[in-house]
Amino acid sequence: MLANLNELLVPAREGHYCVAQFDVVNIEMARAVIAAAEEAGAPVILAIEESQTPVCPLDEFAAFVIPMARKAKVPVGVHLDLGKTFGSCIEALKHGFTSVNFDCSRDVMEVNAEKVAEMVRTAHAFGASVEAELGYTPNVKELTGDSADFFTDPSQVEEYVRRTGIDALSISVGTAHGEYIETPKLDYDRIKAVAEASQIPLVMHGGSGLSDVAVQEAIASGIAKIDIFTDISIACVQGAIQAYNDGVHTIAEVIPYEEHAVRAAAAEKIRLFQNK
Repeated sequence: MLANLNELLVPAREGHYCVAQFDVVNIEMARAVIAAAEEAGAPVILAIEESQTPVCPLDEFAAFVIPMARKAKVPVGVHLDLGKTFGSCIEALKHGFTSVNFDCSRDVMEVNAEKVAEMVRTAHAFGASVEAELGYTPNVKELTGDSADFFTDPSQVEEYVRRTGIDALSISVGTAHGEYIETPKLDYDRIKAVAEASQIPLVMHGGSGLSDVAVQEAIASGIAKIDIFTDISIACVQGAIQAYNDGVHTIAEVIPYEEHAVRAAAAEKIRLFQNK
């Protein structure tokens, strides 16, 4: 069944569990993730990042993901991840996405809030939810000894949430996008402070590669959604490599390998996030 962020994340926040978001770029990955979610009886979010649209345009993504979400046996959100422009978010909403992440994290707080508030008014008119970002979650290549400069400032959170009317807040607490070179150090006290100040569901990007202990502590501190792409992307490629090593040479035979690998990787995350 199709669902928006409020329907998915408010119960997660109240129930102290986490909903997994998986960025997918083809129908095989989407099918595998939904199968894993249905097997676990858990809600899930299927997303595509704006930067991934050259390989899967928003209209094509919506054309195969939304029907799959509607007939799924569990609640499924359809989400634009890291939308950098107002136009891309509007396009996603027009195609039926149930939520958008309007990423204005590089702007100063006042500009960020003003731009996001306009998006919230528009998205809510579509019946969709908005995730916004306060604090910048970098790429792994941008991580340095000064990475704490990117972190979300808890003292800004209450005003930001009030001014924007957002449904979920993505925060920067030590994670990064991409494949980690070194083990990230998460600021759990910061998560707790933001959770207390915001009173809305919190999101953590850069969930691939985190230890089970780190994930469990982040959820206990107040995270209600964690975003995953790298882990299932690697799994998909490894499935294709296994197919080749097994002597498989046609795409119709390769696809089941890819789906099996993605489903297994997604199932592991879903169980962990649901505290099961």
